[in-house]
Amino acid sequence: MTKSVSILLLAFLIFAVPAFAQKKGSKPDRMSGLYLTVDAGLLVPNDRQADFYAGNPAHNRNTIDRVLKSELYGTQIWNSLVEQGLISPSAIGSYREFSVVEYPHMYYRLTYQLGVGFRYVYPSNWGWLFRFDYSQLTAAGQFNISSSNGSGILGSRQYVTSDIFGLEKRTLIDFGITKRVPLTDLMELELDLGVNINSTKVMKNGIRVGGQTYSILDVWNGSSPYSGIGSYDYMNEGKIGFGDFLTVALSYLSQVGTIDLGYSCYYMQTKFANYNEDDCYAFQHTVFLRFNVNNFKFFD
Repeated sequence: MTKSVSILLLAFLIFAVPAFAQKKGSKPDRMSGLYLTVDAGLLVPNDRQADFYAGNPAHNRNTIDRVLKSELYGTQIWNSLVEQGLISPSAIGSYREFSVVEYPHMYYRLTYQLGVGFRYVYPSNWGWLFRFDYSQLTAAGQFNISSSNGSGILGSRQYVTSDIFGLEKRTLIDFGITKRVPLTDLMELELDLGVNINSTKVMKNGIRVGGQTYSILDVWNGSSPYSGIGSYDYMNEGKIGFGDFLTVALSYLSQVGTIDLGYSCYYMQTKFANYNEDDCYAFQHTVFLRFNVNNFKFFD
């Protein structure tokens, strides 16, 4: 996914930057009026909210134990680990003896952020902006499985280390004021300040044990899954949050708009169902390239 997005952004830049190039001898007007904005950047999420996906019963109902110690999946996991020589029946006699001895500290991987919006700049260089941004975040971590009887796994190896992951889609809506400060004939400094509404959609939460992947999203209404159990439609556990943002950008003026290289800092509330409210507020950061367009005659 990251490679595909990088190729897409590179192609966008190759075709877009020449369109913004200056005609020889021309001098662009200062930014004023209504503009369409398109931005693409790198998002550095805050790991504080990533622990929602840790499979810890202290966080929510999407727990590792619900799958690991279940009749439906526990037997499959136990058989797989025995066949691969990762555990022995003498150490762990059945799936009922599995124990999670160390829950993970989850982290978000570096990802992308794409957005569109509008801004209006007055002759005084003050203005307002309204934009939508979208990103897809992957949380990752590892946890350790051992035996609940305390006898260890195999020899000196006390644990089976397994992966856990989460996937979410995050949409941001920003509304703010902007101030542009002329630096040279072709350069401006931009400062943005505003408020943010964000919506999170939890897509996946799963574990990889013995080479197999199992979802730990609770679709069994709090029950432990067993043979023949019915499942329910998964209800999104992401919620609506609020926050603030500050943006600093360096703008290059052209005949059709501006190219901005900037940085945004968000202090925002990313909320999940049944998750500790104290962990909802955190900083996240974005470095972006943005195009502000008010003239579409690119090839004149």
